[in-house]
This record gives sequence, C-alpha cells and structure tokens, in this order.
Amino acid sequence: MRILRKYTNRRLYDTSRSCYVTLDDVKQLVLNGEAFKVEDSKTGNDLTRNILLQIISEQEAQGHGTLLTNQVLQQLIRFYGDSMQGMMSQYLEQSIASFLEHQDRIRDQMQTMMGAANPLTMMNRIADQNMQMWGMFKPGEGPDHQQHSSESDPKKDQ
Repeated sequence: MRILRKYTNRRLYDTSRSCYVTLDDVKQLVLNGEAFKVEDSKTGNDLTRNILLQIISEQEAQGHGTLLTNQVLQQLIRFYGDSMQGMMSQYLEQSIASFLEHQDRIRDQMQTMMGAANPLTMMNRIADQNMQMWGMFKPGEGPDHQQHSSESDPKKDQ
C-alpha cells in the first residue's frame, strides 16, 4: 500500500516514489485501482477520505456532468445522524459495486438503446430495407432469382 503524507504546506508526498504528487496523481491511483493511504505528516491521522472528497469536489466543479446533484446531496445530508445512516452507507457501497460489476453489460444495453433511437441508424435501416425491396423488382435479382416477364405473370394471363 502506498503511503502519501500531507504536509502543512498542503502538498502531498509519495513515500514510495520519494516525490511530491498532485490531486490528479492521486486520482490516477484511484483509477488504476492502487491501494493508498494519506496521512497527516505531523499527527499520522488518516486523511484519505478528505483527499477523496476533495477530488470529488473538484470533479463536480469542472462541469463534466455531475453525479452528486443538489437533490442527492441534500438527501445524503438528511441521513447523517439518522438510525439508518449505517445501512445507507452499506447500500450505497453495494449498489456501486454491483453497478461496476455489470458496467460493460449496462454500457452495451445503453449503446443498443441509443443506436435504436439514433435517426441516422434508423434512416440507414430504412434505406437498406428499401434497397432490398427495390432489388425484388429488378429482373434477375428477385427473391427467386428468375426472370420476370409478362408471359409468366398469372395476372396478365387472365
């Protein structure tokens, strides 16, 4: 496990690499799935949670679409001090873990849904169907691949 130390000058020091790191570097550790802990350099207190909250706050402020809307944040605040707080924490952890397990399947389903609703995809399908139907009326390209003539047409014989 990597140990990062936070100094009073607000800088983070990676003890395993012997260099200072930024919040972006810490974010990359999270994305890479690397285990780490942030400690206060003087007291040794665990500051990991504070740093993670800071990263989330910066992500939310960048405007790339928010995960934590005002409504979600207000609902979370209401759970603090409530007898259900522990259960809510477990529920959120399990829900996110389940979502991550099924992320690829969910992504595929969303792409399928988006593809079906995409006007260009629909137009391409209609164009393909029209071309197939048009091919049925061309001599030598019908479904039975036989020449169509007025002599073989039963309606014309009547």
